[in-house]
Amino acid sequence: MMQYMIIGIVVILILFGIQLIIFYNIMINKKAKVDNSWGQINVQLKMRADLIPNLVEMVAAYATHEQDTLAKVIQARNMYLGAQSANELIESSDAITSVLGKLFAISEQYPDLKANQGFLDLQSQLRELEQKIAMYRQFYNDTVLIYNRYIIAFPNNIFAGIFGASGLPFFQIDLSERSAPKVQFR
Repeated sequence: MMQYMIIGIVVILILFGIQLIIFYNIMINKKAKVDNSWGQINVQLKMRADLIPNLVEMVAAYATHEQDTLAKVIQARNMYLGAQSANELIESSDAITSVLGKLFAISEQYPDLKANQGFLDLQSQLRELEQKIAMYRQFYNDTVLIYNRYIIAFPNNIFAGIFGASGLPFFQIDLSERSAPKVQFR
């Protein structure tokens, strides 16, 4: 009788170990997909950050009275370059998006700048990068959702606790981007 109990306990432990291995491998696979999608965003963010000095130089040549805004653009870029975590990168990306919007709004006041082909090219490249960032942000958030759902489902939440896995943050848009812009007709 005791022998059957020992065999039963060993079988249960083996099944638990197999389940633990399966969970871990699936979790690592899902985390790798999240990391890959974050890497794709980071490539686009880096490309955008690399364009900023050229943009600032171009605007500075035409808009000499906008030094405060240009300083904020450089500050946001430096914040991105110094970011150490995903949350800091998300925060700095939001800051860059915000100050670039202000910079382009200011450019409307300078007709010579708006007509400059170099400025138009930079603006077009930034617009294209923003679209790519939005696309990759959606992909990243989808992979984070899949990962987070996986590690909170029972019994995976128990296994996640064993391995110290926790939920990952979504890359959400800044609150200022969520509201519709005001349009005034004259």
